[in-house]
Amino acid sequence: MGAILVTGGAGYIGSHVVRQLSEAGNEVVVYDNLSTGSADALIHGERLIEGDLADRARIGEVLRETGCNSVLHFAAAIIAPESVHLPLKYYSNNTRNTLNLLQACVEHGVERFIFSSTAAVYGIPESGAASETSATVPINPYGTSKLMSEWMLRDTAFAHGFSYVALRYFNVAGADPLARMGQRTPDATHLIKVACQAALGMRDAVSIFGTDYDTPDGTGVRDYIHIEDLAAAHLYALDYLNKGGESTTINVGYGRGESVREVIEVVKKVSGVDFPVLEAPRRPGDPANLVAVADRIRSVLGWTPSYADLTTIVSDAWRWEKKLFEAR
Repeated sequence: MGAILVTGGAGYIGSHVVRQLSEAGNEVVVYDNLSTGSADALIHGERLIEGDLADRARIGEVLRETGCNSVLHFAAAIIAPESVHLPLKYYSNNTRNTLNLLQACVEHGVERFIFSSTAAVYGIPESGAASETSATVPINPYGTSKLMSEWMLRDTAFAHGFSYVALRYFNVAGADPLARMGQRTPDATHLIKVACQAALGMRDAVSIFGTDYDTPDGTGVRDYIHIEDLAAAHLYALDYLNKGGESTTINVGYGRGESVREVIEVVKKVSGVDFPVLEAPRRPGDPANLVAVADRIRSVLGWTPSYADLTTIVSDAWRWEKKLFEAR
C-alpha cells in the first residue's frame, strides 16, 4: 500500500503510532517541526523530515518525493486552556495547517487520511457520555479548531474521492510498557503525568479543581485510555480504509470513567508516595463527566483494547516518568 506519511510523528501520540506501524512492517516517513516532538522518539530508525505544515510547498514536495498515499495527521497544538488565551495559535497550527495538508494531499493523490481529533469537539455533553452523533458544541478554540478541521476533511474527501477516519480521542495517558517512549512535555497538564511528577517531588502538590460535582466522589470523571490502545486504533483504522471502508468518525475511549480522586489514589498506590493534594475551585468549562460511547470503534474497526485498566495505565506512566527523572 506504499509508504505512510505521519505528521507530528515525533510527538507523544504520533511516536507510539509510528512505532506500531513500523513493527507491523510498514514503511513510515515522519514529518515534524520538532517544536514539541523529539527525534529520539523514533526508535526504529524511521525517516524523519523536519518541516512545518505552514510551508505548503514543502509538504507537497515531501508527498511527491516519498510517494506516500496514506497520511496520518497528528501535528497540532493541544492545550485547551492555552487556546482560550492564544486562539490564533490554534486556528493557525491546527485549522490552517490542516488546510495546507489537505490541499497537498489532493494535489498529490493521497488516497487515505486518518485524522487525530478530540472529544473536545463535544464541549459539555448533557448526559456526560458522548457518542459520535452527539451535538458538537466546543467550548474553547482548541475544540473548535479540531471540529473545523473535521469539516474540511469531510468536504474535501467527498469532493475529491479519498477516504478518511477521524478519531476523537478521550483522555490519553500512559506510556510504552517497555518505557521506550512516553510523554516528554515538562509542563503537561494531564492529571496522571502531573500526579506522577508530584510523586517524584517535581511538583509541590496536585490540585483537584472542583470537589462538588454531581459524581460519586464529587470530582470530575473522565475516560482515560492507554496510549498503546489509542495507537493501535490508528492501525485498525488504516486497515479498515485499505479494505475499502467508508469514511467515518469514531470515538476512541473505553466507555467508562474514573474520577480525579480515583486516579490520584492509584498513582499514590503505584508510586508508594503519599504526595500532597490540594482542593481548588472548579475551572470554568470543565464538565462533571466526559466519557465515550465507544460501541462504534468495536463494531466498525474491530478494535479490542489490551490495556484497559487504570492501574496498568498509571504503572506504565510511572515507569516512564521515573526514567525521565533519573535521566535529568
